[in-house]
Amino acid sequence: MSDQIIGLHHWFDSPPGRYLLAWEQACFDEAVADIFGYHSLQLGMPMLDALRANRMPHQWLALGQEAVTRRIAFAEVDGPDTLLQRRAVDLLAEPVALPYAEASLDLLVLPHTLELSIDPHAALREVERVLVPEGRVVISGLNPASLWGLRQRRARLYQRLGRGRLYLPDVGEFIGYRRMRDWLRLLSFEVESACFGCYRPAVRSTQWLDRWGFMDSLGEKWWPIFGAAYFIVAVKRVHGMRLMEPGWRTQRQRAAATVPIANRARTASAVPPAHRVHTDRKTTD
Repeated sequence: MSDQIIGLHHWFDSPPGRYLLAWEQACFDEAVADIFGYHSLQLGMPMLDALRANRMPHQWLALGQEAVTRRIAFAEVDGPDTLLQRRAVDLLAEPVALPYAEASLDLLVLPHTLELSIDPHAALREVERVLVPEGRVVISGLNPASLWGLRQRRARLYQRLGRGRLYLPDVGEFIGYRRMRDWLRLLSFEVESACFGCYRPAVRSTQWLDRWGFMDSLGEKWWPIFGAAYFIVAVKRVHGMRLMEPGWRTQRQRAAATVPIANRARTASAVPPAHRVHTDRKTTD
């Protein structure tokens, strides 16, 4: 697993990796800008500053095996002036076991974290545990139903024949958008927004990526779900409870509340005269 993580990080230094990283950075900046709270956490991908547009007072970057393997203490990210800036790694933690109490975080960002996790199901359950009600999780991942995914499957077939090399890093099985959406729904998450991006063909050079730049606008219009990557913002929903009273008590209260005042006065005037006289004598005595 550590070799797969390092392979993905090296791939992001290639032209298609930088192209994908720029699109994801723009998506994260737009998504987290208006999410409010106190505590936010980014899991993995130190070359992507997913919380830079967020205004929460407490922000942390957590790394797992990549920090242990490569002995990372600082992460270099692109600053506003395109210069590399050093960003401190706050803690070492795996997504399947986060050192946070239940319902203690307002925002979690997972840039390709589930694809690199040893157990994506357990990682999502851990995210659900540490998020507060109405907290948000932001997820980005590679889409297997795309031109990039098709080239990756073709390269795997060629490798079985003894030739060819993979286009994307060998990180195991990519998690598709529909599959990710079903996992979130099982954990009572509601998908607030989702989008796809990076529609250019699977080429390796910057020159050819620039030539196919017009594919981004066409893809968003004509084949929006076949982008090379997807981006999801989900909200943790917690259903409330209401104390149920006995049925006979609620029925009596409803009956008393539905009788109009005019009917009550009419009922009182409908008492037989003899009964009223008898009642008046008792009161005079």
